[in-house]
Amino acid sequence: MAGILVLFYSALLTLVIAALALRAALSMLRHPRHREGLGERFGRVRPDLAAAVAAKRVVWVHAVSVGEVLAASRLVKELGEALGEGWEIVVSTVTQTGQELARQRFGADHVFYTPIDFGFSVRAYLNALKPEAIVLIESGVWPRMMHECEKRGIPVMVANARVGDKSFKRALKMRGLWSRVLRRATLWLAQSEEDARRLVEMGVPAERVSVSGNLKYDIRAPKESELTTRLRKLIGSRPVVVAGSTTAAVKPKGHNDEEDFIVGSWMRLQQEVSEALLIVAPRHPERFGVIENYMYQIKGVNASELMFYEREESHFSDVKVLCLNTIGDLASVYSLASVAFVGGSLVKRGGHNPLEPAQFGVPVVMGSSFENFRDIVGKMQAADAISIVEDKDVLAAEFARLLSDQEAARAMGERGRKVFEEQQGATKRTVDVIVGRVNR
Repeated sequence: MAGILVLFYSALLTLVIAALALRAALSMLRHPRHREGLGERFGRVRPDLAAAVAAKRVVWVHAVSVGEVLAASRLVKELGEALGEGWEIVVSTVTQTGQELARQRFGADHVFYTPIDFGFSVRAYLNALKPEAIVLIESGVWPRMMHECEKRGIPVMVANARVGDKSFKRALKMRGLWSRVLRRATLWLAQSEEDARRLVEMGVPAERVSVSGNLKYDIRAPKESELTTRLRKLIGSRPVVVAGSTTAAVKPKGHNDEEDFIVGSWMRLQQEVSEALLIVAPRHPERFGVIENYMYQIKGVNASELMFYEREESHFSDVKVLCLNTIGDLASVYSLASVAFVGGSLVKRGGHNPLEPAQFGVPVVMGSSFENFRDIVGKMQAADAISIVEDKDVLAAEFARLLSDQEAARAMGERGRKVFEEQQGATKRTVDVIVGRVNR
């Protein structure tokens, strides 16, 4: 039965890829960068990666995109230190943005694109890397990879595991089928008791599930980036609103992307705090140009009010809106904020990590879509350390309140910092489990 299911899955995956092939080919013709990593995805192992792991014992960590790379950053560092000499940690990602950040954090020769979940491409990497364990970050489940690892006796551990509402409902509808896949993982290290309960209800044996905590409580921004240092000097004492990880609407209808809400709120804010600076950091780089045009054409922002960071800085005092068009700087730029808005939450995207600004004692505002971070937001709400808003009118009022009442903003930010500090420790617990497993 297991073999039949894997064959069915591979056939279905082939049909999906064939359906997407034409679209992908057109995209690659228009955007050469989209061709990056294509050979790796189909099983080509780069020579520098093979050389980096030669004669070494290997742990393969898989992180889908930027969020998972950030969650894995401290884990990879501490796991490498705990395992010591003779070991190498390699990291794979699916997205280009995740790849760029991973290369910055772990070194290009230790980072690669995740192979498409076909037998031949997965086996190519298993043969080359010979990993003694694979660690999947958060919720990535790869049936063919897990099948191939099970045949070779390679333990697969899912760290920082979480189960979103939609995933949970879908899994319960197909429990008989889906549980066969989930059971192939050796261990599930859940973020919370609720995630652990859901995993068991989905069919994972209870003895394979434990709660290790959320790795994202252990994320600390790296050393202040060069960009942040430059901006700090330019900004001076101006109040700053940083809107991070903003995203497009799920089903665009007119101008209802998150930036529409943000800029609308900012324009209202200008009437009360005219010297305020708005820094917008979109989640996806391909939207940088879209946002620039949107700011100019839709909201009527003057040319002097919009500045990408690498442009002329001599008139920075005239800049009202700054669009951050870099990868990996947002975590550090949050430290400049008087107030932070965390995106993916005013549109139904499930939200992003509010701890990134909270670690700096910055008061945090989010929309009501935070399903992906329910446990974190819940703890912050219990500590009165976050403000949840429903629409752009309330958002504008909340920005104005927190910028004008500095004492209340400072107190709220400190409560958020305290939540961040009190919940740490997941990385050590996860490292201990992984080391214990590979040293058996």
